[in-house]
Amino acid sequence: MNSIFQGRDLVRIMLAVLLVGILIITSLWIIRPFFPAIIWATMVVVATWPIMLGIQRRLWGKRALAVIFMTAAFFLLFIVPFTLFIVVIIESTDDIIGWTKSLAHWTMPPPPDWLESLPIVGDRIAGAWRSVSAMQSEHLSERVAPYLRDIILWFVKQVGGGALMFVQLLLTIAITAILYSKGETVALRMYRFASRVAGQRGEEAVALAAKAVRAVAPGVIVTAFIQSFFAAIGLSIAGIPHVTLLTAIVFMLVVAQVGLAPVMVPVVIWLYWSGKPGLGTVLLIWSIVVGAMDNFLKPILIKRSANLSLVTVFIGVIGGLIAFGVIGIFIGPAVLAVSSTLLTVWMDDYGVEETDHPTQVCDGNTGNESPAIK
Repeated sequence: MNSIFQGRDLVRIMLAVLLVGILIITSLWIIRPFFPAIIWATMVVVATWPIMLGIQRRLWGKRALAVIFMTAAFFLLFIVPFTLFIVVIIESTDDIIGWTKSLAHWTMPPPPDWLESLPIVGDRIAGAWRSVSAMQSEHLSERVAPYLRDIILWFVKQVGGGALMFVQLLLTIAITAILYSKGETVALRMYRFASRVAGQRGEEAVALAAKAVRAVAPGVIVTAFIQSFFAAIGLSIAGIPHVTLLTAIVFMLVVAQVGLAPVMVPVVIWLYWSGKPGLGTVLLIWSIVVGAMDNFLKPILIKRSANLSLVTVFIGVIGGLIAFGVIGIFIGPAVLAVSSTLLTVWMDDYGVEETDHPTQVCDGNTGNESPAIK
């Protein structure tokens, strides 16, 4: 009789687990299109939660006013520059088409005199420049046309993806506003879930993950500000119009881990096209230097913002970016920090157990007992 009841209980448990599993999988499948926006909004809210609380204190303790202020700030930082960029591109479509048609009659100017004076590579670059300048415009256009076609196709794809990115930005900001208004409730549920899974260690893991995310955000934002500032200096020296708009776009792209290239490369090409190869070369070198700042500034700033090893931060940022895309710069360090901490705690607990119950090892030669090597 007991075996029959046990069999029924087993079937009931299996059906319950199966039903719960189906519900979880179905729920995840339904919200799958919202995953990028939810993850981004979560990272943004965790990183900027202390800022929002500070603004709330200055706005007479009104959470609604603080949420409105933060939402408006995100619109000004991301939506407005993105929209202006799309508008400028649409308005400049005729100019871009005319520029591509005029390439067939374009002749490259001779190299500047200072180029040959460059050490080691100056003569080679100047010689290659002269050989390209000596080509007939038809031959030059034939060589450039395939690459130009690929660039145009890539640009069209990016514009198409830009519409989806715009929708994701709007959705992210909307979810961010919701999380700001209900932050304490969501955090409490996260702590309860972690506590049910791993007890106190789970709560510590959640706190450590939040700390890692808050450490990454200042590094990303400060690096973006520094790179945008130096990019603006280079654009101003080169006499490029719409410096403010281009700087805002550079900041948005650097935060998104795209880099300076989508803005600086067309500007450099435009300088060469306008008969200013000297300024174009200087701005190209300047852009390479400014773009390289990201490789060492970000890990250092993140390391200063949290008690994490530089190796963990560097591997987490780079590996997370490669594995998960842009959002990986937040997920990578958080996951590595939690994993390394849990592993360290587990090893420390094992060491305590070994200390409480030492093992005695018999010395075969003397017959004396000696403590085990820990």
